[in-house]
Amino acid sequence: MRAAVLHTHGQPPSHGDHPDPVAGEGRSIVQVTAAPIVPLDLLCASGTSYFGPPAVPYVPGVQGVGVVKESSALAPGTRVFFSTSAGMTAGDGSLAEWAAVPDEDLVVIDVPVLDAAVAAIGLSGVAAWMMLTWRARMQAGERVLVLGGGGAVGQVAIGAAKVLGASQVVAAARSEASRKRALESGADEVVELGGDVDELTARFGDPTYDVVIDSVFGAAATAATRVLAPGGRLVNLGGSAADEAVFSSAVLRSKMLSVLGYTNNALTPEQRAGALTAVLQHAASGEIGVAHETVPLAGIGDAWQRQAAGETNGRLVVTFS
Repeated sequence: MRAAVLHTHGQPPSHGDHPDPVAGEGRSIVQVTAAPIVPLDLLCASGTSYFGPPAVPYVPGVQGVGVVKESSALAPGTRVFFSTSAGMTAGDGSLAEWAAVPDEDLVVIDVPVLDAAVAAIGLSGVAAWMMLTWRARMQAGERVLVLGGGGAVGQVAIGAAKVLGASQVVAAARSEASRKRALESGADEVVELGGDVDELTARFGDPTYDVVIDSVFGAAATAATRVLAPGGRLVNLGGSAADEAVFSSAVLRSKMLSVLGYTNNALTPEQRAGALTAVLQHAASGEIGVAHETVPLAGIGDAWQRQAAGETNGRLVVTFS
């Protein structure tokens, strides 16, 4: 089969031939139609992740969309989203014509959303939805601040907060392009994500936010706790700006704030499927989306380098035809 094959850690994968996957007990074969290049793919392929360096050669790709071809769990022809552990454990991923996927990691897609758009949303959509509903327990009428509003998680969080009934959604993003994506996702207001804690606190405005969705951490998270209303919740997914933030005990105690962590790894397959289904239903009506660009498998090397350098205006999705 044709695939993106990684031969050397820290280098882009190359387009070439790779052995076809084999279905085993509890595994289905999926013909892949679209697969995103996400930060976890780059991290695993670098050989520096906490999972350890993956054995090479292997096919990266931790998410994908396709059609079931061989399965004991689903009928052939069923359209699915799937996740893989490529780069984290032994085995190949989604950046190939075919993928062998554990049955529990298949999510049936029955909404009219294009495959590339589904791939762009993927597990970022799951994270944004569950951060709001499961961890923050957001209620209609609450005010939401999204840190990193131009990223995939941020874009979905903006749209999801709106459909869940937020009274106002404010986004913070670093670049002009990211701020534009946040506005296009439905943010009521967008502010620049930069400067020190005091500057960010002033830029965020009055302390009336009930929920903060954070994939940035660092100074932005510190400032965000200052502008949370009493009983407010900050949910953190990542640390694209920094791995540490400083929180005032007085601020946390006086307003009874909650700082909560989140990872998709804590979800059951049923939770993951339910969240993705909910997000895609709203994507079908145009209420939620992630800006993306499609690239052919043959251009994987250039696409990988662009993603690594941040030279994209949205998520890159590899398509197969």
